[in-house]
Amino acid sequence: MNIHEHQAKKILENYGAKVPKGIFAFEVDDLLKKANALKKEKYVLKAQIHSGGRGKAGGVKLVNNLDELANEAKNLIGKILVTHQTGPSGRKVNRLYVEEVSEINKEFYLSCLVDRATSKITFITSDQGGMDIEEVARNNPEKIITTKVEFNEQVSEIDCKNIIKIFNLNKKANEEAIKLIKSIYKMFVELDASLVEINPLILTKDNEVVCLDAKMKFDDNALFKHPEIKELRDLNEEEETEIEASKHDLAYIKLDGSIGCMVNGAGLAMATMDIIKLYGEEPANFLDVGGGASKEKVTAAFKIILSDKNVKGILINIFGGIMRCDILAKGLVEAAKEIKINVPLVVRLAGTNFKEGKEILQSSGLKIISASDLGDAAKKIVEAIK
Repeated sequence: MNIHEHQAKKILENYGAKVPKGIFAFEVDDLLKKANALKKEKYVLKAQIHSGGRGKAGGVKLVNNLDELANEAKNLIGKILVTHQTGPSGRKVNRLYVEEVSEINKEFYLSCLVDRATSKITFITSDQGGMDIEEVARNNPEKIITTKVEFNEQVSEIDCKNIIKIFNLNKKANEEAIKLIKSIYKMFVELDASLVEINPLILTKDNEVVCLDAKMKFDDNALFKHPEIKELRDLNEEEETEIEASKHDLAYIKLDGSIGCMVNGAGLAMATMDIIKLYGEEPANFLDVGGGASKEKVTAAFKIILSDKNVKGILINIFGGIMRCDILAKGLVEAAKEIKINVPLVVRLAGTNFKEGKEILQSSGLKIISASDLGDAAKKIVEAIK
């Protein structure tokens, strides 16, 4: 789950990190009242959407007074921002954030995430802050250091020094940076975060280490432990179909292709998407129905896939393990009879009781194209939509 910048900064501040003073609002009048209380001459106005690249898209403005703030805020609220992360449809700006201007001496990059390959918490740091880290990695890889930390109650002093050594700070700022690393680590572990990114992290002209921007993600599977984090969820920033899928415990992500996918297991779903691309088409979604797909779950999955107007065909790829193929086939038939499916439907079954499952599909009277293996399934659905 993603949260907004102003929410992330509040969490960082609660854990002892330094952030600029700021306020957020959903309406311009309220924003101006709150901004006036900051009693500053200049302000930074920021659109609050779940995306990077807001500055390049016109979502970050430096204003010199309240009149300029009012004008820029009116122009920004309700605007659709298109960034390299939002895709062409962009994101609507529903809330604004205003903070005091910071006097910047140096800019750095800092992030913390889970390295799944090593099961360690990893810090990535660079002295090239304020830029896309991908661009730095391409052009100046020597400007990035990665520090993998063993999972403990707290991060060690040695690890902290290794993490921030690329910043090349003086003694006072170095001590502040070490405190920040310890604060982020503590927050990361206690709140079950999956990503914290601060870009830029700055050294001010007063020699303070300040988080000028902040991005956070949290593990969805751990949100039941953190109701205070779950409350920060902004449904306006999510696809309606993804919200609906979460109600039925379906792992669904909308994509831009033409072939809808229904698969059990995340790895198998990724392989299914890859082979669709191999045969010359694009997947319309990632959808993992899980190991216990009931008729209700399958019906919900069908409805979600068919709600996408770009879908020209559906590929169902099931490997029977915990869930037997014959039970799933019955669910598919019942769901397909309940919902009018007016696009080609290809089904590939493998694993436990797959022969019985195929017999159920063949005797259902439905227009279902059976496939022998994954390659055959991809080939048939691509041919069918053409």
